[in-house]
Amino acid sequence: MTTLRRRATGRITLDEVAHAAGVSPITASRALRGQRSVDPALVARVREAAERLGYVPDPAARALASARSSQVVVLVPMLSNNLFVDLLEAVHATLLPAGYQTLIGVTHYDPGEEEQLLRGYMAHRPAGLLLTGFDRTEGSRRLIESSGVPCVHVMETSEAPGVHSVGFSQAAAGYAMTRHLVERGRRRVMFIGAQLDPRTLQRLQGYRDALRGAGLYDEALELLDPRRSSMALGAELFERALREHEEADALFFCNDDLAQGGLLAALRLGVPVPQRVAVAGFNDLAGSDQMLPPLTTVHTPREEIGRQAAAMLLQLMQGQSVPRPAIDVGCTLVVRGST
Repeated sequence: MTTLRRRATGRITLDEVAHAAGVSPITASRALRGQRSVDPALVARVREAAERLGYVPDPAARALASARSSQVVVLVPMLSNNLFVDLLEAVHATLLPAGYQTLIGVTHYDPGEEEQLLRGYMAHRPAGLLLTGFDRTEGSRRLIESSGVPCVHVMETSEAPGVHSVGFSQAAAGYAMTRHLVERGRRRVMFIGAQLDPRTLQRLQGYRDALRGAGLYDEALELLDPRRSSMALGAELFERALREHEEADALFFCNDDLAQGGLLAALRLGVPVPQRVAVAGFNDLAGSDQMLPPLTTVHTPREEIGRQAAAMLLQLMQGQSVPRPAIDVGCTLVVRGST
């Protein structure tokens, strides 16, 4: 009987799986990759042997052999926000049946940190990239372009040649919410923003455009705080807004975390919403419909963005043409009791 030497790490090798299944290592490799040229009976035999021995493919070795891996890098700003968790779930559900695993990185809204993550992940020769937005360093841009790795951007769209993206217009969404508040008779509408990432600033631009169009814009009614968004910060900014601007009759928070905190502060302080001041948020996060009163917000289709972005990336990774490189999935104004 031929004795096979196990690698120094103690991991089961492909040679051992092939020997146990009575096939060549090349056949075993093809069977485990699901190539149609391998007889189904052999595929079943190889997979049974691999499962029995506890074989785990080495992604690094596979990437070196094929010049690509079965891994897709997905970079998001945060995991503490359900917005990105929902997107990741949809990406995973789309890629896994196609044989791809996700490598998730968190950038903390820092382009420099994103570049560091990209340089580390590129060493694994990923099959594709899913990146949030377009705010990145020149080094990251050069790295993506020179790698030739298919890339799809999410949460924003771009009509630039050669760029693939799935998202919606943050500025248009900000405009729609502000117009809603004006149409409800509000004339002193404040914008309250935190984190101040590019998408927040795009919503701010939509707010400005809507108020300028109505002849109501006042720069003094912008309350911008660079701290990370949270319900606690929302409560703090709600109190500050009404303390510094007693004339304010509507507060447009840049996201639901802040707006939920604002509504809780209103309850604690006895400020009637929407009679004294209307409150609006953004993203329609879990719990917004359960607030008192329920929160008016913008529903962002992050699951749909995740599904369509992953599907687009699959087309690119498989060498297929993409008829629509920029997909705007839109968003929905959800009017509830807080306005």
